[in-house]
Amino acid sequence: MTRRRNSFLQLLEHFRELHPGLVVADLVAFLYICENEGLNITELAQLGRFTGATASRRARALAGPDTPSPRPPSLGLVEIYEGGDDGRARQIFLTHKGRAARDAISEMITRAIPLAQPAWRGDDPRAYNPVTERAAS
Repeated sequence: MTRRRNSFLQLLEHFRELHPGLVVADLVAFLYICENEGLNITELAQLGRFTGATASRRARALAGPDTPSPRPPSLGLVEIYEGGDDGRARQIFLTHKGRAARDAISEMITRAIPLAQPAWRGDDPRAYNPVTERAAS
């Protein structure tokens, strides 16, 4: 039996194709950057529930090898700019490659087809029985 891959698994596989050593924190950081271009490291830490050091490491791993203090795998998905009001804040923006990855992920989500639609009985989700629902289809 062949099953379709759902959009979340497709997203994970697409991200893993960028580099097999990526971790969930890299994906979380990338998705927050996609939704909030121009955020700084502190904001990324708050959104992703990372420490400041982890947010910085994740951003540098997503950035290119020309970033100051690059971290492997140096994917080139984001650029980190020094600046902000005090000259110290590091703001994060998507590169062309990062926008292409974001657009591919967005397309996967847009055309997602659920693997199965739950057949709820009334207001009680416990009434759903996937075995009998599959047999009835």
